[in-house]
Amino acid sequence: MKILKTQTLYGPNFWSINHPHLIVIQLDVEDLSDRLSNQIPDFYNQLVKTLPGLIEHHGSRGYRGGFLQQMQEGISIAQVIQHVALELQILAQMPVSFGRTRPSATPEIYRVAFEYKNPRAGRYAARAALRLCQSLIDQSYYPQVELEIDLEDLQEIQVEDALGPTTEAIVNQAQKRGIPWQELPVRHVVQLGYGKYQRRIQAAQTDQTHILGIEFAGDKQATKILLREACLPTPLGEVIYYFDELEDAIDRVGGFPIVIKPLDGNHGRGITLNINSWEDAENAYDLAKEESKAGGILVERFYRGQDYRVLVINGKVEAVAERVPAHVIGDGRSTIEELVEDINRHPHRGNGHENILTRIEIDGHTDDVLAQQGYVLDSILEEDEICYLKATANLSTGGIAIDRTDEIHPETVWMAERAAKIVGLDIAGIDITCTDISRPLKEVDGVIIEVNAAPGLRMHLQPSQGKPRDVTSPILEMLYPPGSAYRIPIIAITGTNGKTTTTRLIAHIFKQTKKVIGYTTTDGTYIGEYLLDSGDNTGRQSAQIILNDPTVEVAVLETARGGILRSGLGFDRSDVGVVLNVAADHLGLEDINTLEEMAQVKSVVAEATDENGYAVLNADDPLVANMAKWVKGKVAYFSMNPENPIIQEHLRKGGIAAIYDGGFLTFCNGQDTIQVEQMVNVPSTLRGLVSFMISNVLAASLAAYVQGVSVENISTGLRTFQVSLDQTPGRMNLIELGKFHVLIDYAHNPAGYQAIGEFIRQWSEGERIGVIGGPGNRRDQDLKELGRLATQMFDWVIIKEDDDTRDRPRGEAARLIREGICQEKPQFKYEEILDETEAIQAALAEASEGSLVVIFPESVKRAISLLQ
Repeated sequence: MKILKTQTLYGPNFWSINHPHLIVIQLDVEDLSDRLSNQIPDFYNQLVKTLPGLIEHHGSRGYRGGFLQQMQEGISIAQVIQHVALELQILAQMPVSFGRTRPSATPEIYRVAFEYKNPRAGRYAARAALRLCQSLIDQSYYPQVELEIDLEDLQEIQVEDALGPTTEAIVNQAQKRGIPWQELPVRHVVQLGYGKYQRRIQAAQTDQTHILGIEFAGDKQATKILLREACLPTPLGEVIYYFDELEDAIDRVGGFPIVIKPLDGNHGRGITLNINSWEDAENAYDLAKEESKAGGILVERFYRGQDYRVLVINGKVEAVAERVPAHVIGDGRSTIEELVEDINRHPHRGNGHENILTRIEIDGHTDDVLAQQGYVLDSILEEDEICYLKATANLSTGGIAIDRTDEIHPETVWMAERAAKIVGLDIAGIDITCTDISRPLKEVDGVIIEVNAAPGLRMHLQPSQGKPRDVTSPILEMLYPPGSAYRIPIIAITGTNGKTTTTRLIAHIFKQTKKVIGYTTTDGTYIGEYLLDSGDNTGRQSAQIILNDPTVEVAVLETARGGILRSGLGFDRSDVGVVLNVAADHLGLEDINTLEEMAQVKSVVAEATDENGYAVLNADDPLVANMAKWVKGKVAYFSMNPENPIIQEHLRKGGIAAIYDGGFLTFCNGQDTIQVEQMVNVPSTLRGLVSFMISNVLAASLAAYVQGVSVENISTGLRTFQVSLDQTPGRMNLIELGKFHVLIDYAHNPAGYQAIGEFIRQWSEGERIGVIGGPGNRRDQDLKELGRLATQMFDWVIIKEDDDTRDRPRGEAARLIREGICQEKPQFKYEEILDETEAIQAALAEASEGSLVVIFPESVKRAISLLQ
């Protein structure tokens, strides 16, 4: 067996709207295509022995053990690989459950989709699942050591790519509130929200955290001066830069015991507490010097008591934790080293931030701390005797946290909130040392040791003892106060034909509202009047460019079939999802072989519409109209036929629709009607002569209307939108070249030919000449159909080919079009000039007065350049 292709989906997709994060593999099962799971000797028993957790998989049966029951009855090996890939992730502490497997038109090829938590881990799980199953088939076993390596690798990937406990907690809270998020590719920054409403966080630092606050917090002496000037209690101490200043500094703070730490350190690095001798002071100075970026060393009086972290968010104390340094408690039998090993085996401890608590690492600093207490690693502690292993109480070095939020004295709350504001931090961790947090600091000789920017939240979210505190909600409420927006309107457009024109028209209508519009098309990505990136930009990546831009106020996103299949939608949901039509194009690609399957792909846009939004559907296309039953939100229909039964029933129920009635675009809301604009005044319809353009106008106008754009702005947008080389390149561009006209249109499938043929057949001034072709990756029958349709539209044609033949031999696509012509009209006049440039030049050279030369180009830009 082998994996032919792997795709990573990031948004609502063909497989699932509610499970956006999927790995999809194209799997070749080779000679196993005609063998089911119950026909492979001992496969079931060995798989269950290797992965006993598969008993928990429901499969399509919907109950525990259902999948294994299916295996015993007989299912494809592809379905087994799907469940193994899920189980491997589950064993690596990444719980996932969703999966689907579909056969393709080729018997041995399957498409297998399964959920992931981490995309890199998901792709690894696909390969590992294949290895495991192949080994069981070939050798009837999979070595336990190989399974352990697989799980270790998956866990390592998860840890490497993890957001970090603070960021992850904020993101999880954002997801609960429906706030979209994504990790930006720099500095572990996460963006919340879309467009102009986006906010950014980096752990517990936000885009409104003041840079001066960060600077002050990083300079411990500056912080002390600010707080002391505000009459807040701070440690007695001073800054030195050279070793020969150390002795005098110790005298000036009152002698031992003292604290030595780097002036600009963080996370407890380089700090030595409770120094009681000159020798220890020397060592502490060297340690602090190594960690100090600017070379400054802070010498302070040591204050006895517990270490407390007070978390202040948006000027309010939200949580308090007592931090206890990493330590062990004696049992009268074990050495300190053995006690550390035992405590590290606790399931709540892991490496770094991967678990609630961090493993305790024994290092040189540990030896120094032990020596200060008169111990070595081989020392045996008396029962219940406490031995500290680290000087500081940071969770990252193995410390624990005890919640004290309900115990802090009101005056200390007031002091902490003042301290955060004085330093200038929206989120601050105030470190306080005192013997009793429930009493005023002045009564217990307590002091504010430090004010920290971007404080860790883990100690409050998951304290070792006491009540967990929800400290992420206040952060999100600070970033997004109740009632404030976090999403810009998203209008998504799909269909077989007309997507680009409709997208551009919607964007143009929205521009009348004076907002900044970001939109994507097959021609490029735009913000306002400016082109950001040219090319076919109708997938997830281009959508993300728009949604990530802080200037964009409305996103209008053309959404093509290919992007949906390759990576899913580039957004979690839209406010308006427009589906124009479904026709025979791209069939046979990506295992989408029928119109019904293509409709399922397109329906993703309709299904992903927000429950408070609208799916705008074409009532004249049965495949599109049928999508209404999958829509979670509201439905609005458009139709060229006012008497369409779907429209009439919809209006009887009080629905909204746009119809073409008596030459007018008309909005219907229940029984109320509004005549918006006469089509002869809409340039894009060529004075109402092109029905498929009228249909596009209906869809675009309705999308704007249900999103709250005024009728006046819609009318203005329609009257000022020109079908031109500037606004709609390659879409019904009718150009006068003196004695004849040229029409450029991107039509490249039978439905497109049929739509534009309505206009071409009305041309009566002279010959109708076609420069025709079709993409090489279309089915043979589709290319023949283009030839057949050409005979009904033109007096004669030149057949050309795209530069990119899409893996067809040169000339084959043209031959199939020629066959379609000859089958329909054997005497029909045609020429074959495969090079597109030469074909266009030949047509222009042979055009007679009054002729209409219609060009269906591969490269719109090149065709326009030739005309210019």
